[in-house]
Amino acid sequence: MTATQILFLIAGYFVVLILISYFTGKEDSNDAFFKANKSAPWYLVAFGMIGASLSGVTFISVPGAVETKQFGYLQVVFGYLFGYMVIAYVLLPIYYKLNLTSIYTYLKDRFGVVSYKTGSVAFLISRIVGASFRLFLVAKVLQLLVFDQFNIPFALTVILTIVLIWLYTFKGGIKTIIFTDTLQTLFMLVSVVVTIIFLASALNLNGISEIYTSVKENTMSKVFFFSDVNDAQYFIKSFLSGMFITITMTGLDQDMMQKNLTCKNLKEAQKNMISFSVVLIFVNILFLVLGLMLTEYANAHGISAKKDELFPTIAMLPEIGVITSSFFILGLVAAAYSSADSALTSLTTSFCIDIIEIDKKPKEIQKKIRKRTHVLISILLVFVIIAFDAIFKDVSVIWELFKAAGYTYGPLLGLFALGIFTKTEIKDKYVWIIAIIAPILSFFINKYSVDLLNGYQIGFEILIINGLLTFLGLILIRRKQH
Repeated sequence: MTATQILFLIAGYFVVLILISYFTGKEDSNDAFFKANKSAPWYLVAFGMIGASLSGVTFISVPGAVETKQFGYLQVVFGYLFGYMVIAYVLLPIYYKLNLTSIYTYLKDRFGVVSYKTGSVAFLISRIVGASFRLFLVAKVLQLLVFDQFNIPFALTVILTIVLIWLYTFKGGIKTIIFTDTLQTLFMLVSVVVTIIFLASALNLNGISEIYTSVKENTMSKVFFFSDVNDAQYFIKSFLSGMFITITMTGLDQDMMQKNLTCKNLKEAQKNMISFSVVLIFVNILFLVLGLMLTEYANAHGISAKKDELFPTIAMLPEIGVITSSFFILGLVAAAYSSADSALTSLTTSFCIDIIEIDKKPKEIQKKIRKRTHVLISILLVFVIIAFDAIFKDVSVIWELFKAAGYTYGPLLGLFALGIFTKTEIKDKYVWIIAIIAPILSFFINKYSVDLLNGYQIGFEILIINGLLTFLGLILIRRKQH
């Protein structure tokens, strides 16, 4: 495909998204923007959440990491399933009982205003970093495939990317996103299936049974790692990390929970969560199979691309064909925007409700405040993505994303765990100090773990360590019972 063809394809895709926004955003109210009037069908939410959970990072990084990580990522995915169970039967009942718009309001009721603000700020930092990582990866791919051909600088690519998201979310918010996420998930999954079909043909694999046999017999399809406890991919470490990544990055994340809170009631939200979590396992297997086949194809044809460059490089080869390349572009853009649009909306929601407490402002200016916040968050994302371009070179972004999450979500994990599972009362005014100290200690423990822990290499479980340090720190500032 030529750069011009790709541009027309992306333009057509966004015309569809903006049309959806037009029809779903007719009610330009804060209630529709933040909660979709609590009328979203659970099955649409569930299907759309697949795309939002996977994002462009999974779309590019999971297949690209198979050569070095094998199918070890599936251990993390199995942990996801148990994490979703905790969300469905522990967290969602609390959120629905309290009828929350922002889940961090729980912290104010449980501990106080400082805990509430601390949790909100932790989310804002976490989601800004996470959304920026995801958009950074996709913007780099679009830069390589399209905008470099027109000598357009990367900064302008990023600005265009964010402006397009803003265009179709600024009115309808979460109500629009539920429908656009559904469409984007469909494009992403079709893209993966179409690419697998092409690769199977190119590798002389006829039918699902031959693909299965080929994958099963390949050394890269090794899933479980039990031999070395010091290995970052050791099963127990990966499984527990996956479980806690899910609890924090979904259950304690306003972005993901905002979708669940649009369902009519708790029962429908739980149906959404359970069905989504089971389907997600099979979708991730699909991505890993794709990664293995991409690696085999690259080896057979002398293609040197590695990690995050592997999928886009092969997908855009002339011999792949226009149809497969078109679906790749649609899948990539869909994967990116299905997570980024909801991130932009949830960041706007959290900042409006948790930080500036929009409900306390005069009614006549609340909508104006929300729209201005939406623009400011968009601008902030642009600056963070451009900063990432200067920092991260030749990395697999999904692993960097999870590392960052370990530091930013840890305080949320500790705060919610203490609030839900204990009756401890704490000195609220000191909570922010603990939320700063715990990630710093976690960083040094991670940095020196091999020396301090007899060769033990910390992986994604840095999130658990960070959460535990926050939990213990909060215990230290507990109020004395009289």
